[in-house]
Amino acid sequence: MGACCNGDVSSLTHSYDAVSARDLRPSKHVHDNLHGNIYLDNLSLKFLDTEQFQRLRDLKQLGLANMVYPGAVHSRFEHSLGVYWLAGQSIEMLKRFQGLELGIDRFDIQTVKLAGLMHDIGHGPFSHLFEREFLPQVTNGSHWSHEQMSVNMVDYIVNEHHIDVDPGMIKRVKEMILASSEFPLPRSSTEKGFLYDIVANGRNGIDVDKFDYIARDCRACGLGCNFEFQRLLETMRVLDDEICYRAKEYLSIHKLFATRADLYRTVYTHPKVKAIELMVVDALVQANDYLEISSHILNPSEYWKLDDTIIKTIETAPSQELKESRELIQRIRRRNLYQFCNEYAVPKGMVENFKKVTAQDIVCSQKSSGVTLREEDVAVSNVKIDLTRGKHNPLESINFFKDYDSDEKFTISNDQVSHLLPTSYQDMIVRVYSKKPELVEAISDAFENFQLKTYGIKAQVHSTPEKKKRRYSACI
Repeated sequence: MGACCNGDVSSLTHSYDAVSARDLRPSKHVHDNLHGNIYLDNLSLKFLDTEQFQRLRDLKQLGLANMVYPGAVHSRFEHSLGVYWLAGQSIEMLKRFQGLELGIDRFDIQTVKLAGLMHDIGHGPFSHLFEREFLPQVTNGSHWSHEQMSVNMVDYIVNEHHIDVDPGMIKRVKEMILASSEFPLPRSSTEKGFLYDIVANGRNGIDVDKFDYIARDCRACGLGCNFEFQRLLETMRVLDDEICYRAKEYLSIHKLFATRADLYRTVYTHPKVKAIELMVVDALVQANDYLEISSHILNPSEYWKLDDTIIKTIETAPSQELKESRELIQRIRRRNLYQFCNEYAVPKGMVENFKKVTAQDIVCSQKSSGVTLREEDVAVSNVKIDLTRGKHNPLESINFFKDYDSDEKFTISNDQVSHLLPTSYQDMIVRVYSKKPELVEAISDAFENFQLKTYGIKAQVHSTPEKKKRRYSACI
C-alpha cells in the first residue's frame, strides 16, 4: 500500500478510532535497561520486524565514543524503542488529564508512537559523523539530512513490505519526524499542533528524543544525570494548542539543556573522540570512490545496507585502492591517533561572527621553522556547544503556567531566573590536530600564531605540553 495521501485526514481518524481495542493491544514486550518493559503494538511491530529497522542494531548511538568510553556501545535500535515508549507515555498522559478537552483519539496515539519509533531510521554509519563530517566532503555542498532520509525510509518500508496502514497516518508520521528539521513538511492539519511537540519539538527543543538519549547516554558513559524527565511528563499541559510546563519546573528544564551541553563537551566532542572521528572520516573519504558510499544516499533501497560494519569492509577488502583507508583504521586499532595540539575557546564577543578555522588558516600562519607544513598534515575541529537555542537562553522560547487552575501561559525572562545560571549560552571551541607525530610542535606554534593574528591573544584551554613537543620532535 502506498504512503502518500491526498484525502482528508480527519475522516481517517474517525474510522481508525472505530477499530476494536483488541487490535491495539500490545502484542509483544521487550525489556529495556533504561525504561523497563516496553510494550509494542501490532502496527509498530510490523515496522520493527523489517530488515531496514533491524539495521539500527548495527548503528552505535554514540558513533565512535566507545573508543574512549567503553560502555557506550548502545545502538540506535535501543534509542528508537525508548523514544517510541516515551512518546506513547507522553500522549497517554495528556489523554488521561485532558483527553476530552483535546480530542485525543487512538489514531493520534498510534501516530505519535510510530513517529517516535521511526524518527532515526535514516541515520547513516557512525550517526552524525556521516551526515556532518563525511558527506560535506564528497557531495559538493548538496544538502542532505538524516531526518529527510528517515521520511524516505518510512515510505520505502511501507511499500516494500506492503504494510497495511492508513496513508493519512504515514503522512502525519513524516510531518512529525521533520517537525524540528530545517525543512519541515506542511502540516496536513492545523488542529492538534501540540502533537508535533512530542517527538521532535521545533518550537523549543523539549521532546522525548532528548529525554531518552540524554538519560541513555549518561548511563552508558557512567556519568551522573540529575535531570528527571518523568517530572516533566507528569506535569506538562496543553494550552492554546502548545505543550506548556509548570513554572516551578523551570530549573528542571534548564538541567535538561545543561546536561545535554555537558554531554557534548565531555563525550560527543571529547578531544580523543574527535581525533578518532577525523581519522575515520579521512578513511571514508579515501574509500568513497571505490566503495561508492555517497552514491547510495538518495536511494533507500541501497542506503539501508550502510551501517557501522563498513569499517570491516574497508579492513578486509584486498583492493590496493583502499590501502590508505586500511592504514588509517589500523592506526586507530593501535591507538596511533592524530595528535591533539591545542584547544582554543573563541572569545565571547567574537562567537557570533565566528568563521570556521581551516587547515589552510593554520598552514598560512606558520613562521620560519625546520619543517614546511602542508594542509594534509593538519586536521581542525570546530566545536559548537550550546543549550540547543544557539546564543539564546532556551527558557525564553518555552511557555509556562502557574498552576492547574490557571489558563494563562507566560515566558520566564532572564531577570526572573537564578543569578547562578549562565549569562552566555554558547561556546565555540577550536581544536587542532597533527596527522603526523613529528609535526606536533610546528602545528602547535602555527596555531598560536593564528590566534594572535586573528584574536590578538594567545590563550589555549589545553596547550601542548613542552615535554610532549620535545618527545615528538625527537622522532624527526
